[in-house]
Amino acid sequence: MTLEVPSEQADERLDRVLAALVPGRSRSQLQRLVRDGLVRVDGAVTTRVSERMRAGSRIEVEVPAAVPIEAAPEALPLDILYQDRDLIVVDKPAGMVVHPAAGHTAGTLVNALLHAVEDLSGVGGELRPGIVHRLDKGTSGVMVVAKNDHTHMALARQFHDREVGKEYVTLVWGVVQAGRRIDAPIGRDTVNRQKMSTRARRARSAVTRVVRAEHLTGVSLLHVAIATGRTHQVRVHLSAIGHPVVGDATYGGLRRRLPAHLRALGTLERPFLHAERLVIKHPTDDRRMEFTAPLAEDLQRVLDALKSRG
Repeated sequence: MTLEVPSEQADERLDRVLAALVPGRSRSQLQRLVRDGLVRVDGAVTTRVSERMRAGSRIEVEVPAAVPIEAAPEALPLDILYQDRDLIVVDKPAGMVVHPAAGHTAGTLVNALLHAVEDLSGVGGELRPGIVHRLDKGTSGVMVVAKNDHTHMALARQFHDREVGKEYVTLVWGVVQAGRRIDAPIGRDTVNRQKMSTRARRARSAVTRVVRAEHLTGVSLLHVAIATGRTHQVRVHLSAIGHPVVGDATYGGLRRRLPAHLRALGTLERPFLHAERLVIKHPTDDRRMEFTAPLAEDLQRVLDALKSRG
């Protein structure tokens, strides 16, 4: 593929520019392509991921065939919402990691897909067949997975170009009004590399909108839509405005002492966050497709208990 460095990314590192311009590839995958000599800048091969780019420079990337995956099929419970020859849509349970990585070599969504779907291709690179977007381990809800190269690239482009509709249900501390718009770039936290932050030195644009809100005593049940899909975006943005997701230990959502009417929150074993709705265009005929997943059982139990207390 051939790319041109936009003016707003002048003087950025090569790997950062590639991450912004190449959909469906992780930064580590792109760094590996550079180090393997598969990237040219203005006609010359470079192996330096930190090389600074100039506006208008021409980048050529040679993408090799996907490496055969090593993940083993596993007969794990998998709630399939929709499936055709091009894609599969699932309701990912909380506690399941999307793809194998260090510390998570089994029990992932990829392992479950390899068992449940016979025609799933190895597209997306080693250990990541068809994965074009992710949900955190502690987040449940709708995910779409590509079955072939064409679908993978088409969906990756839709996510990159912000053409995908994504809506989450979350419970947060305090009162947040419907219509609230959070526009704050997100990047890796400079102190804790496992966290994301709106105060990072290097950050990428991110927008979160509160489309509906139901106010309970001490907490708010929100429906939020995101145009971008940055790591931990909903959790980071809501924490940044002082209303962290209930149960989110990473971003300030835990409370030690709970009043009687909120004691049900003490049973949560994960952040109260669920990907409820996903809207895409089908890669073969561009028809609009909308998928929804009901609130996960553990979250619904907590919500019912809160409402029963008034």
